[in-house]
Amino acid sequence: MRLRFTKMHGLGNDFVVIDAVRQAVELTLERARFLADRHFGVGCDQILLVEPPARPDTDFRYRIFNADGGEVEQCGNGARCFVRFVHEQGLSTRREIRVETRGGIITPRLEDDGQVTVDMGVPVFEPARVPFVSDSDALVQPLEVAGATVDVTAISMGNPHAVQVVADVDAAPVARQGPLIERHPRFPARVNAGFMAVVDRRHIRLRVYERGAGETLACGSGACAAVAAGIARGLLDSPVRVATRGGELAIAWAGPGRPVFMTGPALTVFHGEIDLP
Repeated sequence: MRLRFTKMHGLGNDFVVIDAVRQAVELTLERARFLADRHFGVGCDQILLVEPPARPDTDFRYRIFNADGGEVEQCGNGARCFVRFVHEQGLSTRREIRVETRGGIITPRLEDDGQVTVDMGVPVFEPARVPFVSDSDALVQPLEVAGATVDVTAISMGNPHAVQVVADVDAAPVARQGPLIERHPRFPARVNAGFMAVVDRRHIRLRVYERGAGETLACGSGACAAVAAGIARGLLDSPVRVATRGGELAIAWAGPGRPVFMTGPALTVFHGEIDLP
């Protein structure tokens, strides 16, 4: 099967984007892993599938597959690449589109300066809806990780996140704790593990160990989750600059019941074709 694709990235969080509107695509678990492989395939953190809308109130359906082949609910950096892709490919002329994901409807908008703003929806803190196994609704909860106790805020941005505050992101135990938190039994759907350092009330530094992909250079939904958690905990004021290893995002949240808005770049790297096994 020969497949046309586009390689894109948002702050170094890289994607293989596939037009499933104008070509037939059969993306199996094995094919997804092959595409994501940086030695034998194209190489990416996630694969983004652009599909026709499945419901009348949306413009497209957006499916996301992590490098391990698992399908997930949401990807903020990918959402920015999504709207740029449909514009560059002539699939839409609308600067703001409504897109259905497994985590709900999002509305990415292409700005005049080339940046992309995404309405990422309302953050969810209720443990059962993250999902997070807990007898408490406390905003900050202890989590046992390899004999140590870390304090996390469990939050969903359409996908699950566990955000902890650290003194120094460069020294944070991302490689050691990340995979343990990702597969912690209290997160039945697994989780993205965020490590946030507060620089000041409008500036944080962030690293994220992503579910099914490992640590990435940037995580859009992780940035939204970290800022929402920080504001809810009284540590931050909106808007907040989020410095990741791949670059900077701007996140704004007006508080409970309101959506989180993320603004950042989305870039096309190259177009290609590949024969899938």
